[in-house]
Amino acid sequence: MRRPKILAAFSPEERNKAHLLLATRVAVMMGRKFEEGDWSYVYCRAKGIPEQGWSNLSIDVMHHGLGVEHKMLGQPSDKPLSSVCGTRLMHPALTRSIRIPSGRLSASAVMRDILGQYARLVGERKKKLQEDAPGTRPDLRTGWLVWEKGLQEFLYFEEETLEPDPADYTAEWKESGGGNRKASKNLWVYEKETGHKRYSITTSAGPKIQPYFDVPPPTEPNLYLFRVQGEEISPGRIRLWVTEGTARELKNLVGDLTADNLSIVIENAASEPSDENAMSEQAREQATPIEVTTETYGLLTATFPKAVSDEHMFRMLLTRLRAPS
Repeated sequence: MRRPKILAAFSPEERNKAHLLLATRVAVMMGRKFEEGDWSYVYCRAKGIPEQGWSNLSIDVMHHGLGVEHKMLGQPSDKPLSSVCGTRLMHPALTRSIRIPSGRLSASAVMRDILGQYARLVGERKKKLQEDAPGTRPDLRTGWLVWEKGLQEFLYFEEETLEPDPADYTAEWKESGGGNRKASKNLWVYEKETGHKRYSITTSAGPKIQPYFDVPPPTEPNLYLFRVQGEEISPGRIRLWVTEGTARELKNLVGDLTADNLSIVIENAASEPSDENAMSEQAREQATPIEVTTETYGLLTATFPKAVSDEHMFRMLLTRLRAPS
């Protein structure tokens, strides 16, 4: 069976822009949930593509023959995000634009019908891309963003979107529920070649295709891993991203923002009590990097354990520094 190729999503310059934009976005979010519109903003700004807004109904990104359907999946914060590399993950929804055929049909017959529906949807999207950019070859992709719920790390890759060939798959019905749960029946679709499950198709509470996708290994050159909080840039050195307003205010209070000076400032501030809930209005500006030692970062996180982000920790530090002695 034909498998999708992993494709380059960013040039080196675009990747750097995406890193900065993502760090900025996280800095101003103050711990709220990361949403589809956040990634759409980062992606389009980094690539210089007009942002058209995220949608469940149409292609998320469409520009001069390029179409990208973004799929996001959050992961727990109890282990490095790189641990998902080389694994298979399930996304809760590839598409809801399907119908379940009526009648008492076999699993294989239903699978052929539904995969045929999805293949036609992919074909329609490619046709739309071609109409949008006549003379170009439509480049339809799926962009997978896996994000760590502590908003420290994000992993992204793109692969070509292919029309599935029902001949490459087998299927069976699976019953679930019982007891206090309402019984339901899903269709599980497997690759003939490997026996791996590729799709789970729900038949109740809103039919949809739930795909299983393969995260590339860390050696894949077109796999992008962004760390935007507590980023180790060299042994003993941590880079944090804060808003420019926070960096300016910190510099006004303590002078230079070198790692050595910040170590002294944070060590002194750690022993002073303050109201950790006091927060001034944060600047909605581009993030700026600040470097500290690993030991200082550990002291900072221990001093402000309730902080939801690096930006929040520095806002708490500013509150402590502004407090009268």
